[in-house]
Amino acid sequence: MNTEKNKQIGETLDHLFKDSKYDMVKAMKGFAKGAFKPITPSNFKDVYLSISKAQGEDLVRLIKSNNIQNIVEFGTSFGISTLFLALGVLETNGSIITTELIDSKAQKAIENFESAGVSDLIEVRIGDALETLKNHEDSIDMLLLDGWKDLYLPIFKMLEPNFHENTFIYVDNANMSDTKEFLKVIGQDASYLFQTEFGGDVVIIRKKGAHNIKRVW
Repeated sequence: MNTEKNKQIGETLDHLFKDSKYDMVKAMKGFAKGAFKPITPSNFKDVYLSISKAQGEDLVRLIKSNNIQNIVEFGTSFGISTLFLALGVLETNGSIITTELIDSKAQKAIENFESAGVSDLIEVRIGDALETLKNHEDSIDMLLLDGWKDLYLPIFKMLEPNFHENTFIYVDNANMSDTKEFLKVIGQDASYLFQTEFGGDVVIIRKKGAHNIKRVW
């Protein structure tokens, strides 16, 4: 059953990765026209801001080898990272809550989830994540931070009561300045440990005393 579903997800991902070959030089030229205006999420409403295929495959291994079930994702974009998460939770009988600020992106992501046959695994919340994830009550096995970087800290703090000793916090774009500030603040809490991946572009945060990260290569 899952073999056919994995194939369906893989075909959708292949299509999306082809579409994601966006000319970022052209995009930045467009931003340059408003050089004195702050860049906002709306500037990227048509831009794929996805994780790499290697990161996605690593996430799938991480989920499966650690039996991760309850996932919250900040930053859906067009749903590439979410589909990798779905590949993982298919094996663990888990589910995903994912958040996207821009309605047009969220609607396209929903179409992609339907195309991949995994809509039943994914709840999409549209709007400001500080509102759509407010009062979240369920335990979180993995939090994926891949949205607007200056929101990493408030979202982390808001959801922290839902973490347990085996929760994974997967932080993308760890080399960016706003993310470094976030990691600096969290790093002051002695109860957390950092593990870097992908040349430092990703940081996985865990509680001290938690079991070692299990991987299946």
